Amino acid sequence: MLDGNAVMDRLDDELLKQLSEKTPPVIVAVGYQTNLPFDLNSRAYDYTPAAESRKTDLHSGRFSRKSGGSNNFRQLLETRIAPKVEQGLNIDRQRRGLWGHSYGGLFVLDSWLSSSYFRSYYSASPSLGRGYDALLSRVTAVEPLQFCAKHLAIMEGSATQGDNRETHAVGVLSKIHTTLTILKDKGVNVVFWDFPNLGHGPMFNASFRQALLDISGENANYTAGCHELSH
Repeated sequence: MLDGNAVMDRLDDELLKQLSEKTPPVIVAVGYQTNLPFDLNSRAYDYTPAAESRKTDLHSGRFSRKSGGSNNFRQLLETRIAPKVEQGLNIDRQRRGLWGHSYGGLFVLDSWLSSSYFRSYYSASPSLGRGYDALLSRVTAVEPLQFCAKHLAIMEGSATQGDNRETHAVGVLSKIHTTLTILKDKGVNVVFWDFPNLGHGPMFNASFRQALLDISGENANYTAGCHELSH
């Protein structure tokens, strides 16, 4: 789980009880050395891909943070953090999952494209509308046989009336639907989860809870390998 500080603040006994009644996952919350729920500068760098980030570097305000470090962070996550955590644990390493929200959702999409370390990828409200929508072109162009062993879930909240930020994102949401349709036609294992009336912020809690419940349920609806396509 990315943004681990905020995730740990939001875990509650009710959710943990639900998880324990299924196949309880080992929750690895990857955060930063801060008392705040989010380290804005660090996540802006760690979670964003390099190629698409350059066009946003010159923006002012909150979008001017240094970006483009996702490759380095992914290497740290897969070669140092995860192996260290997994030492001595009796877990199924073929069922690793990765969840992230906003910039974290962007990182999950980039990781689905770039790595097979995880099986299930949960991308919640990925920040594609901040100059990163070119990432969808890479997603659309994938060769399905390279993604047969992986599952991608994209989670978005439906735009709420009067919410300018969500209304502005309608165009991006349309691109996401188009992309997923193309992937499904190729037989790639992808799904879209809609959260009615939830904005960008509230999607954080809703999406990480859903991701944990999904992976604890052994992904019962997902089958290994690409889907057979009719001709």
